[in-house]
Amino acid sequence: MPAIDTDAPLLFFDSGIGGLSVLQAVRKSLPTAPIVYAADYAGLPYGTKSEAEIMARVPALLGRLVERYRPRLVTIACNTACTIALSHVRAALDVPVVGTVPAIKPAAESTRTGVIGLLGTAATIRQAYVDRLQTAHAPGMTLLRHAAPELVHAAESKLRGEAPDPSIFSRAMQGLTLLPDGDRLDVTALGCTHFPLVQDELSAACPRMRFVDGSAGIARRIRYLTAGQEWPAESSEGVFVTTGSLADVEGLQTALHSYGLTQIKSL
Repeated sequence: MPAIDTDAPLLFFDSGIGGLSVLQAVRKSLPTAPIVYAADYAGLPYGTKSEAEIMARVPALLGRLVERYRPRLVTIACNTACTIALSHVRAALDVPVVGTVPAIKPAAESTRTGVIGLLGTAATIRQAYVDRLQTAHAPGMTLLRHAAPELVHAAESKLRGEAPDPSIFSRAMQGLTLLPDGDRLDVTALGCTHFPLVQDELSAACPRMRFVDGSAGIARRIRYLTAGQEWPAESSEGVFVTTGSLADVEGLQTALHSYGLTQIKSL
């Protein structure tokens, strides 16, 4: 194996700012890791796109990003992209790729009632990949699914300093709790990386619910795959790159800076 450049970054990819929830967990275990965070704002939202659109778009974009930034590892911090295109991205790239999938396993491990929920995008919750996760990790359990696209926009608004309408979070939770067996639901997997950014608001809308997501597991996986590699002695300015207009992310600068992303560029 060739030596890894100490300054080679970790590349995070999402349709928007949802992957910041994953980046936050990784920062705790690898505080000096150079970071490039790519947001496909030109393609947001992914949840309303077809499988064919995502299959064509994501590998091509990541190919361009890998060529430009030469990362040591790529993390697709987007459940929708992973449930549809993860295997194709891995086949196309010559660097390790870590995926993000709905946290069915930790939800199943922590439920007391055997009824677990999944909040995600419409594209994510309909995937056969989710069926396979349920079969593998929650056999015999009831999995309730609800598409909550409003939460994506609510998370984006929150990080722009705006106050989302509280009814958005009530509707999202009622989409699960009003389903058959919803009264027994005790754990909900947040199946979109945007959703942990508004977990406090979801908890306020449904105080009895426990929420799980995959960010801690992803951080452990990245740590494992980069074991033995050298990192800079000090943290550097992180790069945020968007496929959209720089004007579209002006309102996010304060939030991005709080995550260490101080260089804002366009692809």
